Amino acid sequence: MTNKVNPHLILPAGTQIVTLVSINARNAFPARRSGVVGKIIKSPTDNQHTYLIQFPDGQQVSLKRSEIAIRKQVQGLNFDLPADALSDRNLYDYVIYRCVVGSNAFGLSGENSDVDLRGIYLPPASMHWSLYGLPEQIEKTDSDEVYWELQKFLTLALKANPNVLECLYTPLIEHATPLAQELLAERTRFLSRLVYQTYNGYVMSQFRKLEQDIRTSGELRWKHVMHLLRLLLSGITILQEHSVPVEVGQYKDRLLTVRHGQMSWDDANKWRLELHKIFDNAFEETTLPERPDYEWANSFLIKARREMI
Repeated sequence: MTNKVNPHLILPAGTQIVTLVSINARNAFPARRSGVVGKIIKSPTDNQHTYLIQFPDGQQVSLKRSEIAIRKQVQGLNFDLPADALSDRNLYDYVIYRCVVGSNAFGLSGENSDVDLRGIYLPPASMHWSLYGLPEQIEKTDSDEVYWELQKFLTLALKANPNVLECLYTPLIEHATPLAQELLAERTRFLSRLVYQTYNGYVMSQFRKLEQDIRTSGELRWKHVMHLLRLLLSGITILQEHSVPVEVGQYKDRLLTVRHGQMSWDDANKWRLELHKIFDNAFEETTLPERPDYEWANSFLIKARREMI
């Protein structure tokens, strides 16, 4: 049993604890092994002094912070996973969709651009039902690969997460099982007016951070500026055409001008404000539904889970 002690935290009276040391027999009270449950009835002013602990039979003892643990923390599930039970090697075997996103898909790649691989993994039901649980995403940092567990992927898509929507619409697909192909065939079900809120809000908050960078350091991450402008352009097209544009097309040269720092911050910010106005108008005129098709996504997830039994 481990006890991670925060030296600055004083546990309040009433906190239930588990002892980490044995207690000798005293008066009419028996000896107690470690792991006994008690309650703090008086706390010290600092962790250099002891807590007054009371056991259910009324015995009171003084113990240091290092000699007690919070009961709820001790009872938290902390399984020792069997060897390779959830190893990346095994989980990658269940990837059902793999695609290329990022600069290569946008048509904005340079000589040093990485190949960004994203996708979905769908584990067997036995692993999904296990007490060990499953990670919402798995990744290989050395090869820039990220795969979301299907439920997480669907949830993000329903929320109009830009990275996930681009996964559904990128033309650069490396692997897609029949189930993944069915998902791609129904990808318009994830498009809704939530795109306006998600994309717009993200760009606004990130531009405020960029302005802060200018004030504090006088430097900008121009690649980041470029991708925020690209995101606005993408959001406008989604609302207008009901499709997620991945390749930037006619905007490539202008966006690359931003990326290389050949456009002033004032001009970049002016372009952003112009795009916000267009985005606002597109939101007013779009015929996309208010919300995505939650029911279809739920049915698809249940079907996928059943196929893995």
